[in-house]
Formats: sequence, C-alpha cells, structure tokens
Amino acid sequence: MSAFVIDAFDFSRLKERREGDVLVSDLARLSAESVNKSASLHWTLQGGADSLNHPQLIVSVSGSIELMCQRCMTPLKFAVESESILILAKTDERADEIDALLDDDSVDVIVGSKALNVMELVEDEALLAIPLAPKHDVCPDNAALDDLMGAKKPSPFAVLKGLKQ
Repeated sequence: MSAFVIDAFDFSRLKERREGDVLVSDLARLSAESVNKSASLHWTLQGGADSLNHPQLIVSVSGSIELMCQRCMTPLKFAVESESILILAKTDERADEIDALLDDDSVDVIVGSKALNVMELVEDEALLAIPLAPKHDVCPDNAALDDLMGAKKPSPFAVLKGLKQ
C-alpha cells in the first residue's frame, strides 16, 4: 500500500482537503474481500473542527467493488458510499472523555497522530461499509441450485412408510 502520511492535527487546524483514487489491489485487507482487484475507489479527506472546536477529519469513500455472494458464490457488485466524522484526541484517555462528552454515535473519536496514514483510514472506511456476508437480493443463476433441490432423494420416512404397507 502506498503510504500517504499526514500530521492529522495540522491537517485539521489548516482545514486542508485532499482527494484521490486508490486501486483495491493497493489495499491489502480490502483486496482480500474483493473478487475484482482492478477496481478503484475515490476518497476525500477534509480537515476542520467540530462545534466544540475539537479537531476533526471527515473521510469519505465511494466506488464499486465486487464481493463474493455468500449464497450462490458468484461475484456481486457492491456500491461503496461511506462518510465518517472522526474527532481527534491526543490520548486514549482524552478520546474516552470526548466520546462521553459528545455522546453521539454518528461520530467516532480516535487518537490522532503526527504520522497518520490516510490510506489506512480510507481502507478502514471501505471495510466498514461492506456487508459481513454479502448476498444478491436475487441470485443471478440459480439453475444449478434448483437442479440440486429438484433432484431430492426420497425421505427415509417415506421409504419406511412404504415398507410398512
């Protein structure tokens, strides 16, 4: 994975904004979940501060990746559209304090860093957006499954009932 490292606190204070595209194949953990490694995702990172003046990053990821349908084991296109607000804290203790103070499930409080890898943030965001067990709403070709279901063996109870008569 190509490292793109920022000082998260300076990035937020200066209200910087960066964006780009990254190949799924460059994100090891996401690549392991994807069927098509050549897909790419678009990402945006915006620095700023929340209403209480805590430094924050807004990370968004969009694009389409192919996952394996857990029902029919064929590729499934999945649209990634995700955005997270990350409040930055200097320590774990301060992160817990801010989290309790905000009491807001729509934001995450993380420990910021002077060497924060943006691609890891992007990959985390994409991984959190994909389903744990992806499935088509309606699988495209259930013919093989239907054949298996249609070729049912007779129930052992039906065989016993036949013998009894």
